Amino acid sequence: MSQNRSAQPPGRSPTAAELERSARILRLLADPTRLAILACLRQGERGVGEIAQGLGRPLPAVSQHLARLRDGSLVTVRREANRSYYALANEHVELLVTNTLEQAEHVLYPLPPHHR
Repeated sequence: MSQNRSAQPPGRSPTAAELERSARILRLLADPTRLAILACLRQGERGVGEIAQGLGRPLPAVSQHLARLRDGSLVTVRREANRSYYALANEHVELLVTNTLEQAEHVLYPLPPHHR
């Protein structure tokens, strides 16, 4: 069995508000483009154009996804002149994205790439 790494005290159940917010976060992660954007941002702050180019997606589509991620508090935005730069909101988002992608590797491969 895995260690309890939760910040919650043992035996404390999540509140209804915490469960609802968690489900909202997972719905945001359920879109492959949004997950790819978050994975890209694990490498650091990026401009919208750089993200769009890296993903091979149209800039307007990436901007719409970033707006949803920002509304969900998963990314932050820094504006400089007429440009916007995005970053992951905190280390928990980075861990969530990494753990999600690594779990997918466990399902897809006999020896997941992150174990090689």
